Amino acid sequence: MKPVELSDEAATAALAARVAARARAGDVIALSGPLGSGKTTFARGFIRARGGTGPVPSPTFTLVQIYEPGGPAIWHIDLYRLARPDEAWELGIEEAFAEAIALIEWPERAADLIPPHRLSIAFEPGRPRRARLDCGGDWAQRLADD
Repeated sequence: MKPVELSDEAATAALAARVAARARAGDVIALSGPLGSGKTTFARGFIRARGGTGPVPSPTFTLVQIYEPGGPAIWHIDLYRLARPDEAWELGIEEAFAEAIALIEWPERAADLIPPHRLSIAFEPGRPRRARLDCGGDWAQRLADD
């Protein structure tokens, strides 16, 4: 897919809302990119677009934040601090993969554990920022249905 230009936080939130409108239980959305590139901003926009209210902090220290705004739960997972990929199982990610929507920051820290049917979004810093979408499973079709 062609890169999406993200001129500001509102553009990132709009992309997140577009993805959120098409997400369903069992979906995995992998968010990669350097620190400060927009991963948490995207997650915050996604959660708000699905009806979440209140603060949406980065789960860097808690590793997992679970939101239940109605519909499937949303697991916001940050794998940055994992020492080994298999530590991800201790977070209960298999439950998220089966029953919830999983937003995973730093997915490369446990790449072999992340299902291949995921939507991967790579954020690139700069002016403007860019997001590259790699659509596994039926994501290309879902995102084309505008």
